Amino acid sequence: MNPVALVTGASRGIGRGIALALARTGYDLVVGFVRRPDAAQESAEACRRVAAEAGLKIRALPCQADVASAPDRKALIEFARNQFGRLDLLVNNAGVAPESRADLLEVTEDSYDRLMGVNAKGPFFLTQLAARWMIEQVQAAAASSDCRKPKIVTISSVSAYAPSVNRGDYCMAKAALSMLTPLFAARLGEYGIRTYEIRPGIVETDMTAGVRLKYDELIRGGLTPIARWGSPDDVGKAVLAIAMDLLPFSTGEVINVDGGFHVRRL
Repeated sequence: MNPVALVTGASRGIGRGIALALARTGYDLVVGFVRRPDAAQESAEACRRVAAEAGLKIRALPCQADVASAPDRKALIEFARNQFGRLDLLVNNAGVAPESRADLLEVTEDSYDRLMGVNAKGPFFLTQLAARWMIEQVQAAAASSDCRKPKIVTISSVSAYAPSVNRGDYCMAKAALSMLTPLFAARLGEYGIRTYEIRPGIVETDMTAGVRLKYDELIRGGLTPIARWGSPDDVGKAVLAIAMDLLPFSTGEVINVDGGFHVRRL
């Protein structure tokens, strides 16, 4: 039986990169999305294609859900349960940017609430639902030969610690999100369920397209020791290392995929 991963925000960008990386190693996939069912279907088809190229047969099914919505979160987990019967990996990737980059003194409550709902509240309560199901799986597997332990990965951002005064609401949401991983690491450790935060830096996606020239200049000026943009595939490879159980003695860990942005230099 193939392992199963649920990846939110998997219709494009980083989420699609993660889904493709997992598909290449034989993961069945729930491709979570909010809008663009066409893009979600493209992701699912691409996952099946790259798996077939590797000689593997997988299932990849889109499921529409807004993680900020409690009914949608429940429906997403039920979809995974009904379609696949198990969950080996949850990847909290769905996130939104501010609708406009407002100065810190001009941020509106509506913008703040939207970002907190999608980027922090949604992943927290989706993880809660998934964790309950994962505990059931672990307890049921104790009487069988299945020794696989589920894992939870949350995709955050360097904005969790690097302030941008024209995206203060986004930074606040990502900082809150970063506490999810150590909290669930402490709570789920007794069941062998490990949690990880992956913290991307400047990654080439639709979300960063509008600031391409700005970041090109910053990278040329030495912003990161690895002088290039990141790609969704870079993040996908980091998730894959976790999925393949290559970090068996780590939990609650932050993995920086940022070209070295986090390195402090004099």
